[in-house]
Amino acid sequence: MQFPVRTKSIALFGACLLLTVGCGGDDDEDEPANVGERADAAEAIAVDLGGSLQNPSWSPDSDALLLTRFREGYNAEPADLFVVELPDGEPRALARDGSANVNLPGSSWNAPTERIVFSSSRDPHDEIYFIDDGGGPGDEELITQRDGFMAYEPTLSPDGAWVVFESHVVDQEDNGVVTKYAVDGSSDYVPLTAADDDCRQPNWSPTGEVILYQRFDGDQWNIWVVNADGTDARQVTTGPGDKTDAAFSPDGRWIVYSSDEGELDLANLFVVPTAGGDSIRVTAWGGYDGAPSWSPDGARIVFESRADDPDDSSGTSLWVIDAPSL
Repeated sequence: MQFPVRTKSIALFGACLLLTVGCGGDDDEDEPANVGERADAAEAIAVDLGGSLQNPSWSPDSDALLLTRFREGYNAEPADLFVVELPDGEPRALARDGSANVNLPGSSWNAPTERIVFSSSRDPHDEIYFIDDGGGPGDEELITQRDGFMAYEPTLSPDGAWVVFESHVVDQEDNGVVTKYAVDGSSDYVPLTAADDDCRQPNWSPTGEVILYQRFDGDQWNIWVVNADGTDARQVTTGPGDKTDAAFSPDGRWIVYSSDEGELDLANLFVVPTAGGDSIRVTAWGGYDGAPSWSPDGARIVFESRADDPDDSSGTSLWVIDAPSL
């Protein structure tokens, strides 16, 4: 996921089906970014872009993807935003100014307003921006602006009126605070989690009633949810292993996330009921799968993937798998 604070490299056993991703663009020396043996029915998405393709998020009609392209490798800035039309994989640039422009998987592309929310590291520090989904470089609109705090990892309420994001004191990368803000500036910045916790990657539910996030506690990450007004925070996932990169199903009843639970060497994808309970494994292989998004039509889950640890690599490519029958 993101940058500068990420702990996502957390996946599995191999076998069966050989799939090759045609990423196009620059040739990479470390081939594992594009080739691997999978024991599931995931399929590669061919995208004609070089660099590390990450954080896929569906369009409201499930016909296109928003993604972050890190030019220099996995989580290596600068980063650009692209929209990729499906099924041909034709990319169109949204934001490309030489800074780190990064979207969060999940509810980043808003249907009622037809706007996309993202963070950018352009001066003076990370803040939240909007862009129309038909826009291009130079059309960005600044949303948040605070002297002492950075803002990134944003998603939008279903009506597009509120943004929720991860807030950090400038130049400090721990103690993330999940914070919401009215995009028209009519509210103060509202913290939803405690300043002495470390909470990150908030994603708004399709109903608008709850927000999920990951919290670091007891030497590992787990998924939590909180009401949109900041009340009734509760832990969803349990058991050993880091659980990160979470997003809701379109009916809000399930959460998809990336985890090394079950003593995996690298993270794969799992789903768990929003109310808590046993997890169900979605992807199966010995490589890394992360940053999932559930399509609005409920049919598919898109994610970033690599055949080995993505950290310090040339990067990941995009894959898609049918959503489990639940």
